[in-house]
Amino acid sequence: MPTSVAIHLSDDERAHLGTCVHRGRANVRTLTRAHILLKLDAGWSDDAIRTAFTVGASTIWRVRQRDGAGGLEAVLHDQRQERWRAALTGEQIAYLVAIACTDAPAGHDHWTLRLLAGKAVEQGYVQGISPETIRQALKKRIEAVAARAMVHPRSQC
Repeated sequence: MPTSVAIHLSDDERAHLGTCVHRGRANVRTLTRAHILLKLDAGWSDDAIRTAFTVGASTIWRVRQRDGAGGLEAVLHDQRQERWRAALTGEQIAYLVAIACTDAPAGHDHWTLRLLAGKAVEQGYVQGISPETIRQALKKRIEAVAARAMVHPRSQC
């Protein structure tokens, strides 16, 4: 990874990092990044930092990159991750459970996960869905489908 420009910290930033490292109350990732910033400011080489703190070259590169993009706070604190959207809404799950509680289609003894997925797509509740998503949704609502041995007739829910 190419080495970019040297990092120069202000006196306030250096004091803040020194306090953070001295207290040692932050998580290890934050402390390591603080150490790396201080050593980059002091003029240490990447190899010396890697050896001293047992980090990879990519860690040092990311610290440099984050410092250039967002400053000290961007280096020390990770951004919050966006939460994943649920695959099914509550209304879609209700329709799914309702389908599972009906009689199985002709030629089948019980609803399989693939049959339920196909029926949900066919009726337009979802554009596409995997059998695993169906399984997880029904597993969470086991009480609703337990009375009618739907997916696995031999197992008791």
